[in-house]
Amino acid sequence: MTILTKQQSPYKWAYKLTNILNAVPGLSRFPVDVKLTAEEISRNLYPDDPISMIKGASLPSFEAGLFKAPAHKKGWGIIYNKDISSPGRLNFTLAHEFGHYLIHRLEHPDGIQCGEQDLVRWDSEYRQMEHEANVFAANLLMPLDDYRLQVPANIKASIELISQCANRYGVSLVAAILRWLEYTESKSVLVVSRDGFVLWARSSQSAYKSGFYLKTSNRQPIPVPEKSLASETIFLQMTSMSAKHNNDVWFGQNCEEILINSELYDFKLSLIHLNRY
Repeated sequence: MTILTKQQSPYKWAYKLTNILNAVPGLSRFPVDVKLTAEEISRNLYPDDPISMIKGASLPSFEAGLFKAPAHKKGWGIIYNKDISSPGRLNFTLAHEFGHYLIHRLEHPDGIQCGEQDLVRWDSEYRQMEHEANVFAANLLMPLDDYRLQVPANIKASIELISQCANRYGVSLVAAILRWLEYTESKSVLVVSRDGFVLWARSSQSAYKSGFYLKTSNRQPIPVPEKSLASETIFLQMTSMSAKHNNDVWFGQNCEEILINSELYDFKLSLIHLNRY
């Protein structure tokens, strides 16, 4: 087996591991068993420095972390918040920390701690190290060649269809939406908000090139539009709701907004389709 070095990109790491998993006879390909994969791959690539423990614990100040084993033991441990109840959220969290192990552990011999934002923000303007761990996790868990077969690039995906993909890959809905935005031809934007203000947003390439994006780094908080579904203060009992808006709500365009109740993360997800409908 060819050993990849720390200098390899998160894309190359994920591509290498995807090829390994594809070649395993009789393996149920999706969702990826991250715990087993991390333990087996690390033991084969780095027998003197493997991932030797993955377990949940009470973590009041962060979501998960990669930690060096005590001096009398070898290897590394991945510790995650035992209160994470969503299997999809946990799966992505483990893949994120596995990415840190492969890419960043030599530069951070004392370990790495990750908060909620680190695990859901994939934009390169955010912390580069966390961005790379998320890129690795997304590519490992949701290979684009397979995702494109489930949701072709030229269609405007429904929440139901993306939810099916989230179940297929064992990830959260927000992770599945972000992955779809990476390749879709649809002019679509995911806006994440809390308490009436935009936390961050991610645009598809088509939307970004058309000027439909929100820059949230290093600037004052942006309030959500008053007429948007995201501004609603009532608690949603349903999983999602949608509305068609005129050009006085989002980006000065007629659009469709799908608001998704994300009680697991305590924020609102607005998936905005700016294509003609």
